[in-house]
Amino acid sequence: MEVLSSRIIVDVADLSRSRRFYEDTLRLHIYREYGAHGAVIGVVYFLGGGFLELTTGHHTGKGAVSIWLQVPDVAAEETRLAAAGVPIRRPAERMPWGLVECWIEDPDEVDLCLVEVPDDHPLRRRVQ
Repeated sequence: MEVLSSRIIVDVADLSRSRRFYEDTLRLHIYREYGAHGAVIGVVYFLGGGFLELTTGHHTGKGAVSIWLQVPDVAAEETRLAAAGVPIRRPAERMPWGLVECWIEDPDEVDLCLVEVPDDHPLRRRVQ
C-alpha cells in the first residue's frame, strides 16, 4: 500500500474549545475549514506529512485515538505546555527504544505523544 497523505479525525465535544487548544496552545497551522451556511463544523490542521481534522456532530466521549507529534525538543515543549496549564500525563522520558516521549491529552481526553528523535538514535536521524 502506498500512502500519499494521512489524516487523524477527532470528533470533539466543543469545537471552539478544541480549536483554542490546537491553535493557541499547540500552535498548529490551519490547512482549511469547512461547513455550511456560514457555520464552521470542521477544521483541518497541518501535521508535518499528514493532517489532523477536528469535526463535530458525533461526539461519544473518549475514543481510541492517539496523535503522535514529532518535535525538535520535547523538553522545551513540555515546559511550555505545562506553563500553559496543559496536564502532563507522562513527563519527557527517553524510552528503551531510544525515542524521547512526553504524553499529554487534549480537552476531549485524546492522547497526544510528543516525540523527539535524539541525534544519537541508532535507526533514525532528524534532519537539521
